[in-house]
This record gives sequence, structure tokens and C-alpha cells, in this order.
Amino acid sequence: MADTFNYRIDHHGSLVRPPGLSTADPEAVDAAVREAVAYQRKLRSTVVTDGDFPREDFRGAVLDTVSGFRRTDDTGPDGLVRWVAESLPKANGPLLADRAARLADLTVIAPKAALPSPAYLAATTFQPGLGVSSARELGEALAEIVRAEIQLLVSRGVRLIQLNNPLLLGQLGSSPADPGALSFADALAVDALAVRLDERPEGVRIAVAPGWTAPADLDRTRAEHLYDAIAADRWILPFDQGTPAELDLLRALPDERDFCLGVADATVPDLEDVDTVMSRIDAAGEFKDLEDGAVSPSRGFADVASRPLLGAEDQRKKLVLVETVARYVWGNEF
Repeated sequence: MADTFNYRIDHHGSLVRPPGLSTADPEAVDAAVREAVAYQRKLRSTVVTDGDFPREDFRGAVLDTVSGFRRTDDTGPDGLVRWVAESLPKANGPLLADRAARLADLTVIAPKAALPSPAYLAATTFQPGLGVSSARELGEALAEIVRAEIQLLVSRGVRLIQLNNPLLLGQLGSSPADPGALSFADALAVDALAVRLDERPEGVRIAVAPGWTAPADLDRTRAEHLYDAIAADRWILPFDQGTPAELDLLRALPDERDFCLGVADATVPDLEDVDTVMSRIDAAGEFKDLEDGAVSPSRGFADVASRPLLGAEDQRKKLVLVETVARYVWGNEF
């Protein structure tokens, strides 16, 4: 029997916002979240999120609620508004737990929460001379906040928690990308702190999304080091381009870890051919037990509220494709 806690039909969390929705209007946001939950149920997702509707971008769960950060007028090379850390961060209450608990009241489907990883935030917000001695110190302080939030989320009924660190896959190539202010080794140590829970209640999965695109040439040793260092239950991996590196990235994953394959490209409207997707999954099944797997789009559809990657109808088609692939692989038993 399939592991019903593998949440076969997954997505990264962010969805295309309704036109005109503003995070400054809490009542409108709440109404939009309720509609998003119903939308996800109709699409037969095995998890539900708030679509990231209450936040400006995927970092907002921390940056909007934790003291010590300042928003600047600059935009980074990734298109995100730059924030800088002016002091060690301090949590002033729950980050996502209150809203996530409301999801559990709206549906019996497992609520999912997504958080930026502490290593990612430290690597992108540390600036020397602003009051924090090192990016590592900043990352460790953030890791304690995120770990406490994960524990609170679990206590509120959230069963799938995803940490996003888009910088990690760039560190796995034969020519690693710029890691930002935090070295690869320090990034692994920081994110490892965040996922360190004393116990996992039944059905709980802590996932890591290490990036959206596999490197052209994977360094297998660095990939294995990544998986060994961060004790996440699930790894959400790109699987939409059909490259050898995507297979190698999955092949390096230890057998005891769950995996979620991003089979539908969330950045282009063209719909994947189901037979092509299935042939890729069949190739993965030659060396991985598919009972440990799940499928999803390749990334969030609107990690920045004002810059959705697709329109609402194209998003729906991609999510339907993911649901179709899941049923081809695992039947109707989730």
C-alpha cells in the first residue's frame, strides 16, 4: 500500500493572486485564501496552502514578521527587493502558524506551510558593518527562529513544511555559483539547524526545495554532502527538463529520503506531454522506489506577488497535469 503521508500531489505553495488583491486588505486576503483552498480541493491536491496571498514574496513569512531587517530601495539580480540585516533577528510572535491553523479549519486536506530557509536569508541579507558580526551568526539566529516556528506549525496541525533555499543547487555544479554572503559549508550547517526536530509526529514531513534548476554538470560528491548534512524528510527536486543532471541529482539522494519531482515547468505556458513525463519517471523508477515519491510543478507560480510566472488558466492546466501524472504513477490511492 502506498504511504499515505507522502502527499503525492504537491505544489510549492505560491499561486497566482486574484487581480487587484492587496496584502494591505486582510478581509480580501482571507476571502481569497478560502477560494484558493476550494480551488486546490477541486484540483485534488493532497496538500493545501494559502497561496502565499498574505505576503509580498516567498520571503515574507520571516522578513515581514521578524525584527532586525530593513527593506531597501535596491533590487537584486534575482529581481527581489533587497533587505538587509541591521541586528540579530528576533521573532515577535508566530510567523505562519496562526494562518496555517486556519487552513486546517477549512479542509481535511493536509495544510502545508512554506518558509524561506535561514541560510538563504542570511546569504542574501547580511551586509558587513550593519550590526551583525558575520553571515554565519545571522544564519544561526534565523535557524533557531525557523526551527521554533516549525515546531509550532506541527503543533497546530501542519503536516508538510517546506524550506526554500534557491541558492543550494547552484553550489552542486562542477563550477559552483556565487553562494552569496554564506559559504556552502556554512549554509548546510545553518539549514541543518532549522530542520533538527527531536521527534516527527506521524505524517509530518519537513521538505527542502534547494533550487529550481539542476546544474549542467552535477558534482556528485557535493550533492551527497548536501543530502547528508541536512536531515530533511523530503527533497523537492527539478525534473521538468529531462536532463541527465536531474536524474543524477535524484540518484544521489539516500534511499531513506522522500522525493518530490517537479515534473511541470511553472515558467512556460506550454503543457508537457504526459508520455514524455512518464518516460522520465520510469527512468527514475529504475533506481528509486517510486513509493517514496511525489510530483509537483517545478516551482511556485508567483513567488513574487506582482510577478506571476503564468496566468491563472495556465496555472490550472499545469496543476491538472501534475494530478494526472500522479494518478498514472500511483493510481487513485494516495
